[in-house]
Amino acid sequence: MDNTTSASKWGSNPESTPRVSKREPIANSVLAGLPRVTYESLKSGLEAVKLKFGEILYEPGQVIGHVYFPSDSLVSLLTLVDHRSALEVGMVGREGMVGMALTLGSNVSPVRALVQGAGTALRMSAARFRKEFKRSPLLQRGLYTYLNALMAQITQTAACNRFHHVEGRLARWLLMTSDRVRSDKFELTQDFLSHMLGVRRVGVTEAASALQERKLIEYRRGRITILDHAGLEAASCACYALVKGMNDGKGKRALGAPAG
Repeated sequence: MDNTTSASKWGSNPESTPRVSKREPIANSVLAGLPRVTYESLKSGLEAVKLKFGEILYEPGQVIGHVYFPSDSLVSLLTLVDHRSALEVGMVGREGMVGMALTLGSNVSPVRALVQGAGTALRMSAARFRKEFKRSPLLQRGLYTYLNALMAQITQTAACNRFHHVEGRLARWLLMTSDRVRSDKFELTQDFLSHMLGVRRVGVTEAASALQERKLIEYRRGRITILDHAGLEAASCACYALVKGMNDGKGKRALGAPAG
């Protein structure tokens, strides 16, 4: 059946129509999972933007002006300690949305949203998003499902940062980044990684060197290439598989379960 058929042929509920047509591929999973009519109602409010590496979308306590649906970009969520040091507690790629506080009724960001991987995203004003979110149960369902996975990621990352050794954490972080940008090659400096993992630069150097000696990665001049994906998974702490399972809808553990 042609997914481009008008909504009138699908009954009185427009949100019962088929998913977004393959004729118009949508990179972001939240948007791609919506029925066509629901997506079309959002489309006029979506603006394609390019996000630059290091760009800050908002700071903690700042009013959220826009939400972002990453396509091939990657955004880190960081919490600030003593208004100076920052630690990554989560990351958002094509599987989700940046600005999730709006789904919970708050218009203020609890974290710094920092572009970790340059690329494209679809942006919508906060005012338009609140209107669309309020009137669409299916958009609510899709975002609440994602929110559950994001909460699992944040919870597991907090435990991981506290209990696991740097090498396993670095392997987890690289795998999570690769999953979201859909590439085994990306540019990262040791300074950036030290902030993301909350360790000194020397710790990142030692961990990256250990993974490189095992021929799991190649690290040259700020460019990382994953050489052995399966081997890197084996080197990662158990947190990677747990978080990936939640994003894939296969998570079986309760939020807050102890880190493996």
